Amino acid sequence: MPRTPVTVRGTTIGAGRPVVVVPLTATSPDALLAEAAAVRAAGPDVVEWRADHLSGAGADAVVAAGRALAGALGGLPLLVTVRTAAEGGRAEVDDDAYAALVGAVLDAGFADLLDVEVARATAPALVARAHAAGVPVVGSAHDFAATPPQDEIVARLLRAADLGADVLKVAVMPHDPADVLALLGATAEATTRTDRPVITMAMGDLGVVSRIAGGVFGSAATFGTVGAASAPGQVALPALREALALVHPA
Repeated sequence: MPRTPVTVRGTTIGAGRPVVVVPLTATSPDALLAEAAAVRAAGPDVVEWRADHLSGAGADAVVAAGRALAGALGGLPLLVTVRTAAEGGRAEVDDDAYAALVGAVLDAGFADLLDVEVARATAPALVARAHAAGVPVVGSAHDFAATPPQDEIVARLLRAADLGADVLKVAVMPHDPADVLALLGATAEATTRTDRPVITMAMGDLGVVSRIAGGVFGSAATFGTVGAASAPGQVALPALREALALVHPA
């Protein structure tokens, strides 16, 4: 099925070689800006700010840090993520608190892309709110414990599309090579059933192959590191670029 790519600040997700996303995981505003300087110098395609890592952060603190961060990135596209504890993150929040925090990010206007966890009851309203603000949504689902069957992974990706997400993301934890194959098979299948860009990865050491070669199966992005990782199995940016150049020479 033809893709409907998403373009932010000149970077296109869903066309050509997978884009490289580097996460920021600092726990204080000063450390965040220092981390941002190192990532900016490395020049990834997209920067993801894991706002849930900001220690003791309420909405006001997140907004202040986010505005400073956006100014420090030199025009690199910024994906803002508030990952909840239910999906492997640090934000211990219920649906209403999650919606309030994500809504504050949208209102502040510094996010180029917004991650929305599709399992949240407030997800449909948040997707609509992001679109009203002109911000594309990465609809995400994460399983840090296991890998669902292939048909369930596909169903989670398509659920994100049904909610209106512009990019569909699933991450799983494999326990054997068959799990990695299920993830890659689901990626290939989902790309035939939706026009939205799909991002998938299997985490941990077993899943590294999915981060390097996922684009062969249709994954539109991969996550690398400059410093700390935000999930197990992420590859350092220089090595990741070398590997992508081998797998995707053009």
